[in-house]
Amino acid sequence: MQITIYHNPACGTSREVLNLVQSTGEEVQIVEYLKYPPGKEELIELIQSIGITTRDLLRSQEVLYTELGLGDAKWTDSQIIDIIRQYPILMNRPIVKTPFGARLCRPPETVMEILSKSVSAST
Repeated sequence: MQITIYHNPACGTSREVLNLVQSTGEEVQIVEYLKYPPGKEELIELIQSIGITTRDLLRSQEVLYTELGLGDAKWTDSQIIDIIRQYPILMNRPIVKTPFGARLCRPPETVMEILSKSVSAST
């Protein structure tokens, strides 16, 4: 079973979620999205799979969010995705993706919703 985590090693929440995922013993693909930002189609797929709005994928706590005025409703979903691709630090994380869907794992325990499905299916 393939589990993918969009991970920022500098983020404590992301490290905690990675530990939870690795504790399952399943194969984990780690995507350091700051080094290797997801493409536009991949971001759209993640947003749909998680069931969030494009805005929900933004980290509003980042200084860059304020500097770019991303709280303004003028930004379209397509523009927000392009901005996330240009400035991946603005992507909310961590995100865990399995064959059973994806979750934005804040708080870290959220990952258990999707891991329990993945682990039970692989046994």
